[in-house]
Amino acid sequence: MASDSSDDDRPLAGTNGHKSAPKISPATDRKMDKLASRARPAPPNVSIRNGPVEDNAMDIDTTPNGGPKRKARSSVGQTVSYKDESDSDNGAPLAKRQKSKHKQEDSDSDDEPIARKKNGARLPPSIKNTAMVDSSDDDQPLGTKIAQRKAAIEKSAGKKKPAAKKAIKDESDDEPLAKPKKRQSNGVSAAKKTNGVKKEESDSDSDAPIAKKVKKEAPAKAKVKAAAAPAKKGRLVKEESVANSAADEEEEEEYRWWDAPKKEDDSIKWTTLEHNGVLFPPAYEPLPKDVKLIYDGTPVNLHVDAEEVATFFGAMLHSTQNVENPTFQKNFFKDFRDVLKETGGAKDQNGKPVDIKEFAKLDFTKIFEYYKGLSEAKKARPAAEKKAEKAEKDKFEAPYMYCKWDGRKEKVGNFRVEPPGLFRGRGEHPKTGTVKKRVMPEQVTINIGKEAKVPDPPAGHKWKAVQHDNKATWLAMWQENVNGNYKYVMLAANSTVKGQADYKKFEKARELNKHIARIRADYTAELKSEIMAERQRATAMYLIDKFALRAGNEKDTENEAETVGCCSLKFEHVTLREPNTVIFDFLGKDSIRFYNEFTVERQVFKNLKLFKKPPKADGDDIFDRLTTSQLNKHLSNYMPGLTAKVFRTYNASHTMSTLLQSLSVENRTMAEKIKLYNDCNREVAVICNHKRTVGAAHEAQMEKLADRIKGLKYQKWRTKMMMLDLDPKLKKKKGAEYFALDEDITQEWLLEHQKFLVEEQRTKIQKKFEKDNEKRVADGEAELDEKELKERLRVAAELEAKYKKENKTKKVEAEGKGPAVEKLEAAVSKFDDRIKTLELQCADREGNKEVALGTSKINYIDPRLTVVFAKKFNVPIEKFFSKTLRDKFKWAIESVGDDDTWEF
Repeated sequence: MASDSSDDDRPLAGTNGHKSAPKISPATDRKMDKLASRARPAPPNVSIRNGPVEDNAMDIDTTPNGGPKRKARSSVGQTVSYKDESDSDNGAPLAKRQKSKHKQEDSDSDDEPIARKKNGARLPPSIKNTAMVDSSDDDQPLGTKIAQRKAAIEKSAGKKKPAAKKAIKDESDDEPLAKPKKRQSNGVSAAKKTNGVKKEESDSDSDAPIAKKVKKEAPAKAKVKAAAAPAKKGRLVKEESVANSAADEEEEEEYRWWDAPKKEDDSIKWTTLEHNGVLFPPAYEPLPKDVKLIYDGTPVNLHVDAEEVATFFGAMLHSTQNVENPTFQKNFFKDFRDVLKETGGAKDQNGKPVDIKEFAKLDFTKIFEYYKGLSEAKKARPAAEKKAEKAEKDKFEAPYMYCKWDGRKEKVGNFRVEPPGLFRGRGEHPKTGTVKKRVMPEQVTINIGKEAKVPDPPAGHKWKAVQHDNKATWLAMWQENVNGNYKYVMLAANSTVKGQADYKKFEKARELNKHIARIRADYTAELKSEIMAERQRATAMYLIDKFALRAGNEKDTENEAETVGCCSLKFEHVTLREPNTVIFDFLGKDSIRFYNEFTVERQVFKNLKLFKKPPKADGDDIFDRLTTSQLNKHLSNYMPGLTAKVFRTYNASHTMSTLLQSLSVENRTMAEKIKLYNDCNREVAVICNHKRTVGAAHEAQMEKLADRIKGLKYQKWRTKMMMLDLDPKLKKKKGAEYFALDEDITQEWLLEHQKFLVEEQRTKIQKKFEKDNEKRVADGEAELDEKELKERLRVAAELEAKYKKENKTKKVEAEGKGPAVEKLEAAVSKFDDRIKTLELQCADREGNKEVALGTSKINYIDPRLTVVFAKKFNVPIEKFFSKTLRDKFKWAIESVGDDDTWEF
């Protein structure tokens, strides 16, 4: 059938823009005629697709408005899908390929199995079956032959598709095959959209743009030969599938929400939401029969529920800070007795009831020893066993770790329901020691999309409720029994939702920059207001702004720790000392004591004196005419969304910005730059009262660090002695002091350290030997014998002998092949640098023992300040942000980029 004239005005793909195609060989011509005579006319508005272009099916059918057309059907023969991705922006499904009589079309080709994807979609046959290129053809380009074949089929079918031809040309632009395909707008990966069409193995130009590959001439024999390896093809399909999967995951991680346009309705958090619910803790495993709780010297039998509560206390005897706390003991014992009453009480070995009345008569030693033994046995397991257990655990938890949020894969944060145990709380919490009961599915509410499958609860249980609230960002929720607080399963810290919340928080603090001058002017004027409510509000705003006090909320003191903030300060929390010193002493958030002395303006001092005027006494509110809600409502008049909480973020970030800008880091080492940054961070943490109790392990850690410094000094001294061994004249040149042992190192410590080094060497050899044997067993080889171990341990014995000789002769022989004094001097210099770095770390840790830098760095200091500091002074961001924080603050790292001029 003749083609329409409009068809001739548009070049075919593979013809290099020319209207007429080159001549084809007689053999190919005969095959084309035969194929064309078999082709059925296509229904109206349906494209007839050709076989795949060498590496991909490039034909695309669209309607004039860019939408897809209906799929053509063939009455007989196997179907092969050649769907491909459209360049249109509407993300519509692609047109379907005409089903063809594949076997009849390739009747003279070898029988070759059609590879399949896991989902059952067919993959294209090899090039040998579809290219229709005769081996006798010489150097004709493959693209030209495919174009000729397309023209013949369309001519035979009487169907012209200018839109499809244009699409071919569009798709043939210089896009590398190796580059992952762009995702469809509905979130389905390109690999799925292509329905299994995969890239075949090609020549060395496999990474070249398609347009260039069409022009590239390649012998037909090479193409046919490359297509005739089904096994290799299968491997390539598998590798391509893995690559596509990895590309999909990488592309999902690369979602740059901070560059995306802002939503008009910010209250709608998601459109679609799918997840697998929560992971409940395992059931309690009863103690062995020989492990019992002892009361007043008598082992007692308990109901399994009461025994579980007893193990909560017994397993944590090592935590003396808790178990020796009278409040902790009192609350535990009360709940324990309640459980005993509910479960029938305790009985001795003869079945007689035992009335447990006094906590002091309880002995949990057997329980503690049992759990300690389990812990030690778990740590002592072979590495292979630990690895296998972790793999099994990861596999079990995998379904809960991610959710689908608007089609994107997002990581879930705390998908595990808290196990039962004893509530500890922070600081002097009045409920510390209370039993946290096991959370059941009947207490859990699920939040999920309407169209999503509701996750199944554990067998025999049901959810409390299922809702579809797209204005909420939590996936599951329940109420705990200790304080009656609601616990939520949220997305992880590095998720889009959390990142957006952080970004908004810090942008709101930056916005306060524009209004802070007016706010301060107003509250300064109101410090002398004749209206008491205004004067109290102005005084509170002064304290919140200048000293980063929290606003404070009303507390239920019976159920919660009696913590306060600025607006809820009591008479006894404030002490005044003339002329203008104010002393604050109260329990702040998390029951952390806030004690500070501040010098304030005289008018503020007068106001506080007035607010404490009799008849007020202990227990009375300082700001009796002000609440946090009233204060926040007033602040919102200056700026939408402004609350007292924003002032803490603003002051922390503003202070950090000012401190960092004032630093002089020229000619500083990396360790010095890091310490300077931490010093600034520490100042902010002190302002925000981010304190912590000194950990029990702090002293041990500091001693260990001091030993490391001494160890380096000892190695530096040995290196100097080696220099002296090579050139004795150096003692006169450099002086005796240069070669003297550091005064911190005593002879007793030196001998102990040498012993430690020898033992450390033995341990390393032993572990390496065991690891080698594990590997040999895994590989089916015979284990190394004890003779090999003894041979390896000779190294440690030689080291021990060397130290003994050095101690006796007071000389250290130079080590290594051809050591030179210059090299040893360079080594001494490196030791000096390492010692200085460790000393800075030591000072840093000592300064941080009562200050928590992490809280202010994570929650109050704009992360972009840290990024700018790192870029400006060439410090790796890894020195300040862990992997978790780098993921959490990826938006800050990416948005700042290489701009080191960004300011808060």
